[in-house]
Amino acid sequence: MNGPFSQLGDQLGGIWKQLGVNQRVSLVLATLVVVGGLAGMMFWSGRVNYALLYGKLDDTEAAKVVAVLNESKTPYRTGANGSIMVPADKVHTLRMQLASRGIPRGEGVGFEIFDKPNFGISDFVQRANYTRAVQGELARTISQLDEIEAARVMIVMPENRLLTDTTRRATASVFVKLKAHAQLQASAVNSIRFLVANAVEGLQANFVSVVDNHGTVLSENNENDSIGGLSSTQLGARRNMEQYLAKKAEGMLEKVLGPGQAVVRVSAEINFDSLTRTEEKFDPEGQVVRSSTVTDENTDSATTTAGSGGAPGVASNASTETNSVASLPQTNSKTKKKVGNTQYEINKTTSSSVLAAGGLKRISAAVFVAAKMEGTGKDRKAVPRSDEELKKLRAIVRTALGVVENDATRRDEITLEEMTFNEEFGTEMVTKLETQQQRDQWLQVGQQVGYGAVALAVLFLFWRAFKNTPVESIPLGVPVGKLGATGDRRGATPPLSVEALNQMVRENPENMTQAIRTWMTRSNPSQN
Repeated sequence: MNGPFSQLGDQLGGIWKQLGVNQRVSLVLATLVVVGGLAGMMFWSGRVNYALLYGKLDDTEAAKVVAVLNESKTPYRTGANGSIMVPADKVHTLRMQLASRGIPRGEGVGFEIFDKPNFGISDFVQRANYTRAVQGELARTISQLDEIEAARVMIVMPENRLLTDTTRRATASVFVKLKAHAQLQASAVNSIRFLVANAVEGLQANFVSVVDNHGTVLSENNENDSIGGLSSTQLGARRNMEQYLAKKAEGMLEKVLGPGQAVVRVSAEINFDSLTRTEEKFDPEGQVVRSSTVTDENTDSATTTAGSGGAPGVASNASTETNSVASLPQTNSKTKKKVGNTQYEINKTTSSSVLAAGGLKRISAAVFVAAKMEGTGKDRKAVPRSDEELKKLRAIVRTALGVVENDATRRDEITLEEMTFNEEFGTEMVTKLETQQQRDQWLQVGQQVGYGAVALAVLFLFWRAFKNTPVESIPLGVPVGKLGATGDRRGATPPLSVEALNQMVRENPENMTQAIRTWMTRSNPSQN
């Protein structure tokens, strides 16, 4: 069957037979280099990049995750501390698939403890299981915060006693393990306390303690604990106010000087006293008659005058009959009285004012401004600013902070100094980053150049192998007129190429014998 592939094979076989030993070795080496390079490129491009799926799993949860991965025929790798690695392009998909199955559940026991009904257990065990479930669910929820790696929650629930008047409060403790170089802000601590307090019946946020893995108490049960007369809440409010004012002034200065060219620190005194004032004012000139009454009194009275019957109040020795008969003198009196009563309403003004806590009593600020730099490299030097420029910068800070100068009641103060900042650390970091970037760029260029060099080397080997292949000339003692060739003046037969020889063999098979004899004679000249 003379197909195109058969002809191609015959041609390749003919080419191989025409090559010398060195050429054959070069061709084999070039083929191996090409095949090895292609295989390496395919292996490098097809290499799977693994990423972390879950870390720090216990044995039970890790076994569940591995079972799901085996079920889905997903390649994976296991590492230390319960870490499982999967292909990077499948991390998010696998996490969603595992989450739909509730894997992993995390540390502790949640409400899944009630998935299996247990009949015949006591009420104490039932309440203990409920407390464990609440603790586990809260720990899982708290662990979802970005700064927290793991969490544990302990709850103390008081027993309900019927024959007692005293009640005990519920308390809770939260232990959090922070991630490396992570800090838990006060707002996050308050969120944790609020979350736990609202998940437990009868628990108040003030009775939730939060402790981190460094042994630091992040919350206090008693908010009235004070330092220098200020509670923790007041200290936090003062710190927040100082940070707010410092950022405000720094932002305005950096708009003028550039990023990192100004440092502002503020000390603020805040009035935490609240005052309620009630004031009443009376205006006697603005009196108004409210009511007026007039009373008239007329009195008539008769008075009997005592005689010689003895001293008044002493019984007389005279007989009763004589006294009763005797006539006594009488005096008549009349009294007339008029009484007037007028009530006035006085004009009264009542005002009530409440002075809330949180007002600023005094502000003092320290401002460092970087010196102006001119020149580049070794010629770079600091040039001091003029007094006019410093006054403008001071005015910017004064306006941003709301400072009231020349006020004896507040005594605000601003200190602004121009300093030369230490740029060695920043320059060193920039130099390292630039060096790393240049190294990465050169590595990328080297990889691309290397691939191109390998390709060029392979092409050069092929070109050299076929360029140095000589065309064998076979003189034949046969006429070659059909090939359009003519002999020289001495009648010598011109050299023929392989293609011409093949054509002659096809057209004149009888000339093959003569050609073979010529080769044998050339290879064994001693037989002639």
